[in-house]
Amino acid sequence: MSGSHDLYSPVMSDALVILGAAGIVIPVFNRFRITPVIGFILVGLLVGPFGLGRLVFDHPWLHYITITDPEGLEIFAEFGIILLLFSIGLELSFARLWDMRRMVFGLGSLELVVISASLTFILAAIGQSFSGALALGLALALSSTALVLKITEATTPVGKAALAMLLLEDIALVPIIFLLGALGPSAGGGVNALLDTLLWGTIVIVGLLFFGRYLLPPLFAQAARTKSPELFLAASLLVVIVASLATAAAGLSPIVGALVAGLLIAETEYHSEVEQITEPFKGLALGVFLITIGMSIDLAVVWENLASIVTATVAVILLKAFVTGVMLRVMGARRGTAMEAGILMSSPSETTLIVLTAAATAQLIQPGTAQFWQIVTALGLMVTPLLAMLGKVMAKRVDRAETPHRPPEDQTKPPTLIVGFGRVGHLVADMLTRHGRPYLAIDSDADLVAQGRRLGYSVAFGNAGRGDALLRLGAADSAAVILTMDEPVTAQRIVRKLRMQFPDLPILARARDADHAAQLYRAGASYAVPETLESSLQLSEAALVETGVAMGPVIASIHEKRDEFRQMIMEEGGLAEKPSLKTGQLRQSA
Repeated sequence: MSGSHDLYSPVMSDALVILGAAGIVIPVFNRFRITPVIGFILVGLLVGPFGLGRLVFDHPWLHYITITDPEGLEIFAEFGIILLLFSIGLELSFARLWDMRRMVFGLGSLELVVISASLTFILAAIGQSFSGALALGLALALSSTALVLKITEATTPVGKAALAMLLLEDIALVPIIFLLGALGPSAGGGVNALLDTLLWGTIVIVGLLFFGRYLLPPLFAQAARTKSPELFLAASLLVVIVASLATAAAGLSPIVGALVAGLLIAETEYHSEVEQITEPFKGLALGVFLITIGMSIDLAVVWENLASIVTATVAVILLKAFVTGVMLRVMGARRGTAMEAGILMSSPSETTLIVLTAAATAQLIQPGTAQFWQIVTALGLMVTPLLAMLGKVMAKRVDRAETPHRPPEDQTKPPTLIVGFGRVGHLVADMLTRHGRPYLAIDSDADLVAQGRRLGYSVAFGNAGRGDALLRLGAADSAAVILTMDEPVTAQRIVRKLRMQFPDLPILARARDADHAAQLYRAGASYAVPETLESSLQLSEAALVETGVAMGPVIASIHEKRDEFRQMIMEEGGLAEKPSLKTGQLRQSA
């Protein structure tokens, strides 16, 4: 009997609960097109100490479906935030960050100062001490990096504005915490400690930038040559952890190091591969964070203070949405963009919980006050996806009323994706360039990528056969996807996946022979060009002309033979009509 008890482990039990929750929440909520954010928070509420955890003593079997060690999950939740900031850095680059400096330090600073000052004034007016009101104002002014950037795309106008404000808030987190420590009644040398930390933090960040620029490209080039996803993942996590530990040792937040690591890798040609390979870990760790948010909600306390909690939550959301929207309009944003971004950024943040804890530790607010605002924050995070949907609906109505006949925003031609950059890929890129068509070539061979970039080609590192690499590289907006690799099984798999995701996307594929072309057509290719067929027809044409046959009969016979092959491919591929063996029009921009 004792042996069976030895098999039980609280850590293993909690891991099974979390993995089980992920396995249920993500498919179910995706099925109904609802963000799983709400699902994870509800799971935390259900399996946490204030949910089924209350009943464990009466029903011991509940140990197996509840979280038995909530504090033990905190490190995984923090790791989720670190990976999120790392992925943000991957989507940026130093050039793009420099281009955003006006938004980050202009809009971001203005939004944080105005919202925190407004909240401080209101809270002080209703009886909170000034130092406590300032702490609460700074905490509640922060918005959720974890959720906002999960919901919106960083490349849209709304996403760019949100990213700028969130970056400033993440940068300001460390000074805020030190400021609260300096304001506390037991503070000693708070200002000196702040200056000391900023000095060492600056030294560490400069060191990371200097050494990372020279060390990371060869590190990831070597990982790419091995074609081992495990080594790529290990190298990525090593960079994140080392950078996070370095900034933490200097007194800064680990998320600052994660952001710097992402920025450094974004400067290399391997950033899309790194982003893709770390995505599952980021999603799972972020799910753990959301579960911890749900576990912090005590429904009994919520019920006892329901009116005041709802009032506080609504007031914070309305104030932040109004101020953020006005700030964006002042900075020149369109009315719909300002409204959607304001509503999206209106709920409190996961970092709000960090600042509230720091304020309570510094004795600026009472424990009961901290718990009240923690519940407000948790509820605010829970309704963030609903706020995002509301913001989109209202923004569309405003835009329709404001610009009923809006002209097309972009008249540029969409690029063509070339998958595989060997001999055939080079030739396709040259022909597209000659006719003024933009393209992006991708290949999983790091040496081919490096050689192509040296010769001036637009080529990026990526494994098209893994995950959503093509989607990340812009397949959704491309004129066409051209598969030039000599890997029949991989080509069929890519064609099938692309056709399922994008029914109208032109997909042109290189085929080994007629049989392979038929398989590609069955998988969903728009055009499949059999390599052996076309080369043999061209050789036959040249041979006939050189041996004295007139050009007219030669061309006619070549067309007849090509038509025979078309008939054969149609029959073998189970097609309703004969396929074309010549390339057609690429998708034009609207």
